[in-house]
Amino acid sequence: MKIELPKWYDLHVHLRQGEAMEDFIKAQIAMGSIGALAMPNTSPPVSKVFEDDASDGWSIEAYTNMIRKAGDDSFSEIIVPLYLTQNTAPDIIKNGAAKGILKACKYYPPHGTTGAQSAAPLETYVESGVFAAMEEAGVVLCVHGEEHGLSGEKYFGQETNAEEAFYKDYMPWLKDKFPKLKIVCEHITTKVAADFVQKSGDNIAATITPQHLLYTVGDMVKGFKYHLYCLPLVKFERDRQALRDAVTGASNTKFFAGTDSAPHTTKATDCGCAAGCFTGGIAPQLYAQGFEEAGLDLSSDTAQEIFKRFLCLNGAAFYGLDVPEETFTLVKEEQAVMPLETVNGAVTPLPLGMGQSSIPWSIKV
Repeated sequence: MKIELPKWYDLHVHLRQGEAMEDFIKAQIAMGSIGALAMPNTSPPVSKVFEDDASDGWSIEAYTNMIRKAGDDSFSEIIVPLYLTQNTAPDIIKNGAAKGILKACKYYPPHGTTGAQSAAPLETYVESGVFAAMEEAGVVLCVHGEEHGLSGEKYFGQETNAEEAFYKDYMPWLKDKFPKLKIVCEHITTKVAADFVQKSGDNIAATITPQHLLYTVGDMVKGFKYHLYCLPLVKFERDRQALRDAVTGASNTKFFAGTDSAPHTTKATDCGCAAGCFTGGIAPQLYAQGFEEAGLDLSSDTAQEIFKRFLCLNGAAFYGLDVPEETFTLVKEEQAVMPLETVNGAVTPLPLGMGQSSIPWSIKV
């Protein structure tokens, strides 16, 4: 079985910084990715638009140039969201959008994930006028949708969790307050979040990762497979089923691929575990596996069209990107999974961390 597809945009990926960035970008290119929405939680964060702006962080201009140089200009499109901090002001949004540099902004729950220590509470950007400026300028809000500062039971408990709380308490309020604001609900993990996106207008969409289609929290805690530890955490079977239903729906236009691939040379640390699954080089293969496990027969034209919309078309349409003429091919043929060797050490791909030395799909670019 073969599926020929347009090259695709990974609309949520961590490319990091430094010499290893080149290796991470090569892994993206090897899986047919022709562009990226590159996360700004670098060190320091990408907290300003222009290099001349007053800020201690990196600029979108500088970080985009780093990516282009490290990737030898292989990406046709690079979107770097502005990391929203306490100091982000409406004028920054207006000026960046007017000059065509600022396409998206990223909201992190303060201290809620890797590199989120520079973030401020969601209400900050409502009160400051930042979200209003984004709505007016057509800048996309990329949301890490978890409530911060919760007790253990509320963070991940039997009755609720940080993502469910955010999508019940904050997102309906945000949607009502800014009805035209374009929002991407990133790496959603719960039925609550999937239902929110389904019931919202065309200005609200979501990315879904391979791991959240393939695994549940039981897969992670059985023997504690820490290479599956990511934020938001994988959830329960009803949540996985809701995500599978969302991406495999015949009329899906609102859910698309964003791997949240996050390379770590050291996952287990003295203070816990680094959050993030590495799926560089193998994400389309894992998505295909997830679609099959959800019940789609990818040998049929109908199922292949549904898969193509999720991987290649929906995200491009939401961000206004051209669908590439270049193609790549998925083949139903076993592929060995190997560590990615970088100048900073080896990075373990997710399947290998789950004890799987091969995956059922391979790729030809």
